[in-house]
Amino acid sequence: MKKLPPSPKTPKLLQQMQWMIDPVGYMESSARELGDLFNSQISPLSDNLLLFVSNPQALRQILTNDTKQFSAPGKWNTIWLPLVGEYSLLLLSGNSHQRQRQLIMPPFHGERMRSYGELICNLTQKVMSQLSVGKPFSARNAMREISLQVILQAVFGVYEGERYQFLKQRISQMLDWFESPITASFLFLKSLQRDWGAWSPWGHFVRLREAVDSLIYAEIAERHQHHTRDRAGATLGERTDILSLLMEARDEVGEGMTDVELRDELMTLLVAGHETTASTIAWALYWTHYLPEVREKLMAELNTLGEDPDPASLVKLPYLNAVCHETLRIYPPGMLTFTREVREPVKLLGYELPVGTRIVGSIYLVHHREDIYPQPKQFNPERFTNNKFSPYEFIPFGGGARRCVGLALAQYEMKLVLASILSNYNLALVDNRLIKPQRRGLTLAPAGGVKMIRSGQRVRQKQSVAAASDCAN
Repeated sequence: MKKLPPSPKTPKLLQQMQWMIDPVGYMESSARELGDLFNSQISPLSDNLLLFVSNPQALRQILTNDTKQFSAPGKWNTIWLPLVGEYSLLLLSGNSHQRQRQLIMPPFHGERMRSYGELICNLTQKVMSQLSVGKPFSARNAMREISLQVILQAVFGVYEGERYQFLKQRISQMLDWFESPITASFLFLKSLQRDWGAWSPWGHFVRLREAVDSLIYAEIAERHQHHTRDRAGATLGERTDILSLLMEARDEVGEGMTDVELRDELMTLLVAGHETTASTIAWALYWTHYLPEVREKLMAELNTLGEDPDPASLVKLPYLNAVCHETLRIYPPGMLTFTREVREPVKLLGYELPVGTRIVGSIYLVHHREDIYPQPKQFNPERFTNNKFSPYEFIPFGGGARRCVGLALAQYEMKLVLASILSNYNLALVDNRLIKPQRRGLTLAPAGGVKMIRSGQRVRQKQSVAAASDCAN
């Protein structure tokens, strides 16, 4: 029995720099040299090694034993702390994590989640109709605008108005601050997190965050104050936005979330769902226009539904589902699962792992295994029409106790936005070249944002761009 998996020979500082600047290159070169399990020294949170795993059998063993041989403690997720707060689901452990997860999960399932379909389609039409014909635009920026408006209205329950506009502006500024690998390094290196005033880099971020917080707490306070009826005339219990549902949620002893918990979970849903969803849809637009045969096949499927198909019909289309799955496979925005920790000595793929060993599943490397996905660099939706993959072979939303709570809404939004755009607008890539992924904050995004141009609306489009807030409730 072998004791410890191998490690790259590169010095720790160089490993950390490569991970921050070129995470895909770091994972691919390490896997080529060292195999399915390798230790790294990329973590700024500990001097201990971090074990990367890209073997599905090993991932099955880890993710199905989250409370036995392994744990998923929130203490290893503190890189997210400046963005989401200490009461975020990402940072909680044990009973606190389980309790919070049970309170959050219900709004993301069933009819409640599907009620956002019309809202998503309307917001897509609203944003796309504002793009100038013949003028290049960044697909990623446009998708960020759609995603942010969906979150503000469906999750925060904030619609058109002064607070809505301030929130949208401040959130965009706050998240834009992590645009480059250089500013993203502030999350990895705590030594850089020093507030030397409004003009210092971290001080600027802190003040943006405070502005966002004040707006969120003002919205929560107003909901408490007008518990029986809101500005639109609906009682809190009649509203369908996720904040209202979370305010109504109660645990086993009848207690709800505090205002701080509500704020932290809203920020978690924002940070985890905004950038990732925008990048994924931008990738989908890129691939469907970079590969005409994919777009033609998808358009043929969309056209079978006729004009103005309802969201429930759209999300059931098999090739649309395959395109979205392949987009999530080839460049998953979340590169790693959340960290697991060995609770008792365990054997994993011939290695003996001692108590305290920290492990992450490399989602990217799993999705690029030749033995599961032949020619993994090629975009091929047929993989998902001809095969079924296990939850340890296709894991864009992680797994086990830390599986993303918003995955249903994310996939729903992705399908509806992509279908709405392709059905109603003629787009083209400005430069039909191969685009590579790059780090954006803690996620992967398309380098350059996917530059596209709109040449006009399709003839089949008939629906008007109604104010999205009309259907929010």
